[in-house]
Amino acid sequence: MTVAPASPHPDQTGFGSPRAAARAALRDTAGAPAVVLGASFIGFGALVRQNGLSLWHGLLSTATGWALPGQIALVELYAVGASVLAIALAVALSNARLLPMTVTLMPLLRAPRWSGWTYFAAAHFVAVTGWAAAMKVCPRIPEDERLPYFTAFAAALWAMTMATTAVGFFLAGAVPGYVSLGLVFLNPIYFMLVFAGDANVRMRALALGAGAVCGPGLHLVAPDWGLLITGLLAGTLAYAAEKLWSRRDGR
Repeated sequence: MTVAPASPHPDQTGFGSPRAAARAALRDTAGAPAVVLGASFIGFGALVRQNGLSLWHGLLSTATGWALPGQIALVELYAVGASVLAIALAVALSNARLLPMTVTLMPLLRAPRWSGWTYFAAAHFVAVTGWAAAMKVCPRIPEDERLPYFTAFAAALWAMTMATTAVGFFLAGAVPGYVSLGLVFLNPIYFMLVFAGDANVRMRALALGAGAVCGPGLHLVAPDWGLLITGLLAGTLAYAAEKLWSRRDGR
């Protein structure tokens, strides 16, 4: 599974026009990105209902946050009775990863043709899937096609996840809890597969692996803070391992 651009691949001449770039982006979402994100948000919708929240809570979370780790943190912490401060802190720290992604992506999307407000609108749709697709495709196409490509790709997935959140909510009674939870975890597995072949992001794969090992136990020990501690611990371990690995390789 990849987030590679639709065939034919764009070359230095691009897709031909901003509108054509947007159409190509819509085609690109129809593969693995839509399947994996759709399944993950079906799991999230079921999780919302199983934890006593309403459909509107789930839809509002997807519409405004659109970052599954933060959304899961919100629902899980609410379910165990965590304080508003703890929930807000966990969600904020979980979603802080979107800031460097936005900072690296927005300059790549800039073009004289598009006005400033369009970048603020596009920034709302920054998430790992759209970011990864844009970082692969946009450097190879003309500047005025980049923002339409990213916006069409990400907005289409956003709209689809709104729908699948609702589907998961209504299927909650028909889908066993462990299946719903398994669907949610398709998302990080997918990202790990996307980045697996890139040596520059080996640390991300290490962090995912460390989080998968540490997360369940820490959640049982400290339900309020388990997710936050897992992220901090897994990221630190992955960073240290990558440094040792690079030193051994002589880099």
